[in-house]
Amino acid sequence: MVPTVVVKPGHVQPIWAGHPWVFAQAVERVQGGAEPGGEVEVVDGRGNVLGRGLYSPRSAIRVRLFTRGPNRPIDAETLAGALGRAVERRSALGLPSPDTDAYRLVHAEGDDLPGLVVDRYGSDCVVQFGTIGIKQREHIVYETLTKELAPRAIVDASSPAIAKREGFQPDGGVARGDTDLRELRFTERGLKFAVPLDLAQKTGFYLDQRPLRARVEALAANRDVLDCYSYVGAVALSAARGGAKRVEAVDSSALAIEVAAENAELNGLSGRVSFRRGEAIEALHHAGRHGGFDLVICDPPKLAARRSAKEAALKMTRRVAAGACQATKPGGLLLLSSCSAAINLADLTRSAALGARDVGTRPLVLERLFQGPDHPVPAAFPEGLYLSSLLLQVIPL
Repeated sequence: MVPTVVVKPGHVQPIWAGHPWVFAQAVERVQGGAEPGGEVEVVDGRGNVLGRGLYSPRSAIRVRLFTRGPNRPIDAETLAGALGRAVERRSALGLPSPDTDAYRLVHAEGDDLPGLVVDRYGSDCVVQFGTIGIKQREHIVYETLTKELAPRAIVDASSPAIAKREGFQPDGGVARGDTDLRELRFTERGLKFAVPLDLAQKTGFYLDQRPLRARVEALAANRDVLDCYSYVGAVALSAARGGAKRVEAVDSSALAIEVAAENAELNGLSGRVSFRRGEAIEALHHAGRHGGFDLVICDPPKLAARRSAKEAALKMTRRVAAGACQATKPGGLLLLSSCSAAINLADLTRSAALGARDVGTRPLVLERLFQGPDHPVPAAFPEGLYLSSLLLQVIPL
């Protein structure tokens, strides 16, 4: 008998409509002795089945749903089937392609595999387990990836903080395959990258910003470009290849700057980008005092990991926007991003407006960009649209 999670009245509608999460405050009671990571059936107060999910008693999200309707278990066939469909979905998007072999293969809720992220980097795969339930079923993930893709190595890049909260121990490093693997080598839009495993943020690269990098490349011709929070130089290299007159890239990590310079050399772009270690805010202020740039890119790391941090994150976003507007020449272009699900497009736009006003400028929204199509989002799951970018023209007041 599968344990049951009964949802309170007033919390059923979003789940019925397709939202994949059952929050702690939505749970009326748990029946049948649910175990951490165990399969549970989610029902409304009348006993109508809403779906089945995996139980996370230490999380604010008590259940993440994998299947809908009655008698649909979360077994090896279900998980392997969802993973196989994720592979087919990317193939339909043209991934991998001759010029791009790095992309998101599994995007958690977007691929009916909540708690699981799989990114493909050339011959290798990197996984992140975000719940104790999916971690307990890692052997199914590894076996299916091996069958579908035959990767040289599968690397576990699960967050230690999330693992501690959920109650499991991440493997860290190579979990399957070539244990001598030290770096990820891959190609995106014809640009080659090598990223050491010990540097990797997220799973190694910001795959979700592929559309933004392509846009930067298209805009860069004959412009002076400043790329803040540059990490391993993907945006800066895109700008250089796009014909920028000058590209400066800034990051606070000495290792990231070193790797970025190596990637520039790998692509024959060493003489067209200058890499500098420094804090982004300071770099923006310095640029503003010295004439500014035609195109400024600000893509800071996640500022609001949880909704409780939203207010502080909005203040920081406003501050970044203000500095970026100062660093942009009058009439120039600014790309401002937020990767925090707690900060939606409206929040980002308001922060940009307020930050610009703080320094006597007015931003005109020209375009809005989001995560790439290999990061799908269920229509009933607004939290899944976590990445927003604004292309702004910065106009003096």
